[in-house]
Amino acid sequence: MEKEAMRIRFDFSNVMSDNLGDLFGLRETVLKNYREQVTVIHHDFLRRAERGEFAFMNLPRQKEVLDEILDYTEKIAGRFESYVHLGIGGSALGPIALHAALRHPYYNELSPEQRGQAPKMYFLDNIDPDTIAAILAVVDVKKTLFSVVTKSGGTAETISEYLFFLNKLREKLGENYRENLLFITDPLRGFLHKLALEENIRTFTIDPAVGGRFSVLTPVGLFPAALSGIDVNQLLDGAAYMTKICQYEELLKNPAYLFGLINYLYYLEGRRTIVMMPYSDRLFRIADWFRQLWAESLGKQNNRANRIINAGPLPVKALGVTDQHSQVQLYMDGPNDKLFAFLEVEKFARTVSLQSPYPKAPEANYLNNKTMNELIAAEKLATEIAFTENQRPNLTFKVPEVNPFTVGQFFQIFAVAAAFTGELFDINVFNQPGVEAGKVAAYALMGRAGYEEKAAEIARKLAAKKAHVV
Repeated sequence: MEKEAMRIRFDFSNVMSDNLGDLFGLRETVLKNYREQVTVIHHDFLRRAERGEFAFMNLPRQKEVLDEILDYTEKIAGRFESYVHLGIGGSALGPIALHAALRHPYYNELSPEQRGQAPKMYFLDNIDPDTIAAILAVVDVKKTLFSVVTKSGGTAETISEYLFFLNKLREKLGENYRENLLFITDPLRGFLHKLALEENIRTFTIDPAVGGRFSVLTPVGLFPAALSGIDVNQLLDGAAYMTKICQYEELLKNPAYLFGLINYLYYLEGRRTIVMMPYSDRLFRIADWFRQLWAESLGKQNNRANRIINAGPLPVKALGVTDQHSQVQLYMDGPNDKLFAFLEVEKFARTVSLQSPYPKAPEANYLNNKTMNELIAAEKLATEIAFTENQRPNLTFKVPEVNPFTVGQFFQIFAVAAAFTGELFDINVFNQPGVEAGKVAAYALMGRAGYEEKAAEIARKLAAKKAHVV
């Protein structure tokens, strides 16, 4: 495979003033004004990367981890009918995006032979009791591998899922229940790490320096991908290829820096929503993963000087062509306060030909001897043209085709872009204090030891609350 031919291209033509107009477009001189700041950030990146602060950038080169994963998947090949992934947030969105992009859209409906004897794949990324209990109607617990994924080893939602299925495993397998369990967690600390040592449960570890939303190319995403037959070597090769491109110091050669700077400049102008709109069902879950990456990385109350700035663009997902019929009316005629990012596939894996038996019906005959591939391309281009003519800033990531190599590139482009944009805002991209507040309150409400004072505080506030209910 020619790597250059599979390179994702970043087309930012429709945010530039020569195409969008002077009122809402960006002048090239504005971009050039940031070159000095980009250079400073770039060299700071290099220094911090040497210190291990940007561990996610080294993930494509983790040969030892990959060999361990591939060895284990080979050992258990054909042993399980189903795989159930227990995780939430960064422990699930990346693996789900990989599966949606790189496996058959009706993967679980295929026969074992069509799946290459790989197990059916289920991702339980929420704790809705109806959904959790319903999985027992479609999997045989005795023939299912349950993977418990939490970097901290103690995420309440994931541990609750684990406890539920642990009891089911013990009921069906007795003391052999451990053979149907896999942990993916911190290598040194946490409840799952301790439990794995005590009960001899197979474990893959997550580099402690890699945050959850950046962890898709750790065992969090690599193991279920490899188990279902995805070429994880190509996935990492694509990520490594894009990592090199995203290390260019020159702004106009670096798609991650450009994407981040464009977002930042429009944010300063009050355009604080970024809508990611793939024209591909297979890429829709990448938009889902991007939402967490962008929201948790850039949504911060304080900057590094501890000054309150309440920063953060709002990431929204939409699906082309579906949301042309549900959201585009608002995007075209509503507030002009958004930036749009299209994901465009240039060559789909399948071609769907169209034939019309209605020569006298103009509503159908214009589609005769065309393909659905041509139609979705025309729909994307038409939306792009309409947005641009209506002065709605938009940009496009052009994907030659959806394969492991190109999907690996996506994860690195956006991860580097998030880190870079955080520097423009002067915030800590890698923490998430807003999430922690909710976790503490949940622990208190559920009676976790050590949170009694918080529980009492919540009880007092609830008692004093004035109810307004219709």
